[in-house]
Amino acid sequence: MIKIPLLKISKTIKKELYRKALHLSSLWIPLFIYLAHPGVSIIFFSTLFIGNAIIEYGNYKKYPWARKTFGNIFFRILRNKETTHGRFQISGSLYVILAAIGCTLMFSKSVAVISLSVMLVSDTAAAIIGKLYGQRKIYKHKTLEGSLAFFLSALLINMLCEPIYHFTYAGVIASIVATFTEIFEDKVDIDDNLSIPVVVGVILSTLN
Repeated sequence: MIKIPLLKISKTIKKELYRKALHLSSLWIPLFIYLAHPGVSIIFFSTLFIGNAIIEYGNYKKYPWARKTFGNIFFRILRNKETTHGRFQISGSLYVILAAIGCTLMFSKSVAVISLSVMLVSDTAAAIIGKLYGQRKIYKHKTLEGSLAFFLSALLINMLCEPIYHFTYAGVIASIVATFTEIFEDKVDIDDNLSIPVVVGVILSTLN
């Protein structure tokens, strides 16, 4: 009777680790934004967005070529809400690309790097720590341990980016607000891959 739940938990954690490993692999995005000309970044990410959107829509319409491509790349990491067959719904990866476009357009390179890095690293830290060590639920499936991991990692990213962007109280406030944005993501009603970098970017740009 005990072995079945443990197996389910193990599979859940394994899937989450796989998802977040792919999430972390997207750290090339803020690096690309920092090194490339903004115009080049916009063109590149827009092309990537359109290409991914076509594949995802083709998967939704059950076109064989799209289902094979989409399934091989994304199916193992999608949440249940992203596999709903009733209506077309884009995956989190498209929101990441959209966030890259938005941050490039709205913020300086340094702010864009910090904003996207917080989304990629801190969201990963919160999910993994929450799954492995989370004991104290604070809101629905969110745990105190996961949220602390998000805040501390976000704060660390702001501090480590001191060479390209001066760390001030704005970084602390941005980390706090981003943490609450992640906790109450269902209330914001915007995918956290987009809402978190926008929130961090706006606060850093406004207060600094």
